[in-house]
Amino acid sequence: MAVQKTAEPRSARTTEAAEAEEAAAGPERLMAAELADEIEFLTARARSVGSGRANIALKELDLKVRSYSVLSLACSDLNPSQRELADFLSLDPSQIVALVDELERRGAVTREADARDRRSKVIAATPEGRRLYKQAFALVRTSEEHSLGELSHEERGQLRALLRRIAFKSAD
Repeated sequence: MAVQKTAEPRSARTTEAAEAEEAAAGPERLMAAELADEIEFLTARARSVGSGRANIALKELDLKVRSYSVLSLACSDLNPSQRELADFLSLDPSQIVALVDELERRGAVTREADARDRRSKVIAATPEGRRLYKQAFALVRTSEEHSLGELSHEERGQLRALLRRIAFKSAD
């Protein structure tokens, strides 16, 4: 005959352990995982958090980080071609076309003949695009300040330099 166990009341220690485990639930609890120290994961997570904040900030201008990036480069006076935008932003050319189409519909950019290659078009900012960019730039800087708030000025410079080295490393 099987012996039936009766439920015992929780001890104080068990209750404290359960409460501590419950309090540690969520993303913070997973910080002990090896993944939390992997550079690829950390950069992807930092990008996700930063882009999410920037997208929220840019929403009032009906922009997102990707369209802001295209607008920023169009305002740089470097006359980027759509191909250069795709390569620099690591986006598929079809994504660039859609982003430029939307900015063009808004009157923020125009496609102009590329003096370097007549088959290509460069993306240029309009006066309206420059006004929009000025507003968006301020929002993105505020968002960046929030994301990097834990870092000193020197640490921010160091992070920027390291990320530029990684992001623009020559292809092997």
